[in-house]
Amino acid sequence: MDFHDIATFGAASTTDEVLAGIDLKGKRVLVTGVSAGLGVETARALAAHGAHVIGAARDLRKAETAMAQAWSEAKNGGGVELMALDLAALASVRAGADKLVATGKPLDLIITNAGVMACPLSRTADGFEMQFGTNHLGHFVLVNRIAALLKPGSRVVALSSMGHRFANVDLDDPNFERTAYDPWLAYGRSKTANILFAVAFDRRHRARGVRATAVHPGGIATELGRHLGEGGLQARLDTLNAELAAKGKPPFHLKSIPQGAATSVWAGVVASADAVGGRYCEDCHVTTRVTDGDIDMVDGGVRPYALDPANAEALWTKSEELVGERFS
Repeated sequence: MDFHDIATFGAASTTDEVLAGIDLKGKRVLVTGVSAGLGVETARALAAHGAHVIGAARDLRKAETAMAQAWSEAKNGGGVELMALDLAALASVRAGADKLVATGKPLDLIITNAGVMACPLSRTADGFEMQFGTNHLGHFVLVNRIAALLKPGSRVVALSSMGHRFANVDLDDPNFERTAYDPWLAYGRSKTANILFAVAFDRRHRARGVRATAVHPGGIATELGRHLGEGGLQARLDTLNAELAAKGKPPFHLKSIPQGAATSVWAGVVASADAVGGRYCEDCHVTTRVTDGDIDMVDGGVRPYALDPANAEALWTKSEELVGERFS
């Protein structure tokens, strides 16, 4: 791959800017959540630069409509195929993973893009709290079951969020069976889990040349905010910007979808594997601010508990226990 000057990329960079001059012909990529938003743009951008993208979605009919532009822009031998995958049902995850393994075709990149945010208390088909079960456990099983397809030089990019700052994982009560449920607390736990998964997966696979990283895409108006209700997102932005103004800080601005997907493709195919492996990235760079202190939305940064190797191993063990599978 042509690693061009990455120092110029930042919060305003788009997928097309990040991938300018990059030829992905012959690369195979799996992207989850391609029925809307960031997943669609991620798949489109990669296919437009020659990659063969396998797009996973729960609603295939919706994904077919959403991916029409990606199909039309596929170039240099690139293409898009869709597969059914419901991350909230481990039977579906295992069936999808088994189909991929059965093809024997290697993968160069997995982007675990799909997710839910701040939903009311609900359970997956396997009884897990919906956000932890979908955002973390579904991807945990999927990626581990197809890990053998990742050849040396390949990567896993786990989509996390600045929302990880809301909470560390709770390994004693991951499904809110004793804790009072709060949708943002649950979201924070699941997004911390995404980072910790990348840390633990990277440790297990880097010796064979496979790296994993976690990214925060930024604040973007997508279907992810469906549970906020009409005007809910704007109300949160208004409150946030009032708080920032009181501190003398600039307002927080939402990114466009191409800007939001840029960090995923940057971490997946542009940045140095050694630079991003086991790390947390945002705004097309590796985050260097690791702090327990105050972090505003405009500051950037990651909590120490999200990068703690011991925490990552404890989550891995608990996740294996919950899903009933062990992964070396």
